[in-house]
Amino acid sequence: MSLLLRGLRVTSTSRLALPTSRRTFAISSIAMTPTISDAIKKDHREIESYYDNIIKTSDETEQTKWQNQFTWELARHSIGEELVVYPAFEKYVPNGIEVANKDRQEHQSVKEQLKKFQNMKPSDSEFIPTIKALMEDLSQHIKEEETDDLPKLEDVLSQEESEEYSTSFGRTKMFVPSRSHPSAPDKPPYETAVGLLTAPIDHLSDLFRKWPHTSGMPNPSSK
Repeated sequence: MSLLLRGLRVTSTSRLALPTSRRTFAISSIAMTPTISDAIKKDHREIESYYDNIIKTSDETEQTKWQNQFTWELARHSIGEELVVYPAFEKYVPNGIEVANKDRQEHQSVKEQLKKFQNMKPSDSEFIPTIKALMEDLSQHIKEEETDDLPKLEDVLSQEESEEYSTSFGRTKMFVPSRSHPSAPDKPPYETAVGLLTAPIDHLSDLFRKWPHTSGMPNPSSK
């Protein structure tokens, strides 16, 4: 009887522990949802790492692969911000229209440089100087965004709202162009319309480009 009772107590304890474990797992899953700042900063770090990979190798094939990766990520990131994040600045942040317009102007300069860079070959004498100049401007933009603009936005958003913007940002990047088009509009709804027309052409061309991952090209519908 004593052994049986002890066995029942063990079984009972295990059963009682199971719902707690499930609740812990659920809480952990919710906590892992990124804020909009988390999502933007993650993109920034990836863009910086792709730049480093271009600069650190002298192998032209590898440079071409990382050039395509860098272009793909920066182009999608920029439009995603313009369609999702900058309207949020305008809606919620004090002086948000000025903040958004400043960031759009900085994006325009980067887009023009990216347009030039994406069409270059590593053998071009201006290949490395062009991306270095681009990255110098982009680094300043990233610094201002992370230290000033995004904190202002997070201050006026709830956790849930920030996570919703993050989800929207990720989904938007699936459908936007993956190459730089600096002459396109930089505000919705016109940017959205032009992007939906241009994106399929970019995505089709991506099929024939070289990429650094052996699993294949970046897939705009999955990242």
